[in-house]
Amino acid sequence: MQLTIAPDKIMAQQAKQLIERVQCEQTSTLAKNEIIDIITTIAVYKFSQLSRLEVEAMLGLSLEQTRIYQEAKAEGREEGREEGREEGREEGREEGREEGREEREAEMLRVTVPLLLKTGISVEQIAQQLNVNVEAVLKAAQQNP
Repeated sequence: MQLTIAPDKIMAQQAKQLIERVQCEQTSTLAKNEIIDIITTIAVYKFSQLSRLEVEAMLGLSLEQTRIYQEAKAEGREEGREEGREEGREEGREEGREEGREEREAEMLRVTVPLLLKTGISVEQIAQQLNVNVEAVLKAAQQNP
């Protein structure tokens, strides 16, 4: 409890000493890990402005095995997955819209090109007027012999 109210410099020293003491004691590994988790959680919250590496150096241990680190990592992964899903949905929507535009353009050409050709307008003029390339006009013309 004293760790939470101790000044930063003293807290860092006390936390490091407590961790070293816990590691030397003859208690079960599970109990040691739980106590170290509590100490590191307090340190992480107290020194939230520091990086993980700075807190590790201050405490003299790796935070990667602590519960708080594992939980934060899992939350980060889940947020990343959700962002990825959202980006994928957005990309899918955009691809769908693009395909829809292409299909509408092809359908418009399929209907209008034969009519325009019957009026005597050249393929090049149709392409220019419809703002499409000549190949698209020729393709539409071939679809309707």
